[in-house]
Amino acid sequence: MRTGLIRVLATGTFDLLHPGHLMYLEQSRALGDELVVIVARDANVLHKPKPIIPQEQRLLMVSALKMVDRAVLGSETDMFEPIEELKPDIITLGYDQHFDVVLLKEELATRGIDAQVVRLEGHDPCPLCSSRMIVAKALEKRCPGGNRPDQKG
Repeated sequence: MRTGLIRVLATGTFDLLHPGHLMYLEQSRALGDELVVIVARDANVLHKPKPIIPQEQRLLMVSALKMVDRAVLGSETDMFEPIEELKPDIITLGYDQHFDVVLLKEELATRGIDAQVVRLEGHDPCPLCSSRMIVAKALEKRCPGGNRPDQKG
């Protein structure tokens, strides 16, 4: 690790910003002096439905958050490329992020990245603290009985 400022790195899709995102980023920021966030590119979101909000807009929204010192888009080809460039001291993972901590640490070591990996366990159990729940609620409210405006019938 570097001496001096502690750089914390958080990653995510950050589609439909909600209190769960804020909690994750606040907890991440509390671990160091600087918080850098990697926002996933649309094409790289493979573990859940594609984002509703385009990557440039998600980057803009995350950049505007007061706890975020800097936000960047992830690499199109190698998720570790920006990590190598940013040289974080700590990488935080949200309680529900799909990364295997052991495999992540192994890959970081292989690439010579000396960063501590911290899984943040706290989360807000509010009913609209996930993008999936927000979409479901919007469809329920705006399209009762399954009559969606984008469908004819």
